[in-house]
Amino acid sequence: MSWMTPILLHSSDVSSHVREALAASMTKDPAARIESLELAARLLHRETELPCDDVRELVGLADGC
Repeated sequence: MSWMTPILLHSSDVSSHVREALAASMTKDPAARIESLELAARLLHRETELPCDDVRELVGLADGC
């Protein structure tokens, strides 16, 4: 979990889809957690103008779009 996860989970500026994916990542085994984090990163990237590497870092994933 990234240190930004709690902020993203409680921000009204983040879509409910992103928040749901982040919340789901907190309750899953490591392999499923990565899937949920990747979904959150894809959604956040699509919904914002942030670069892919930046959204991956925000959700706690390594670089590599």
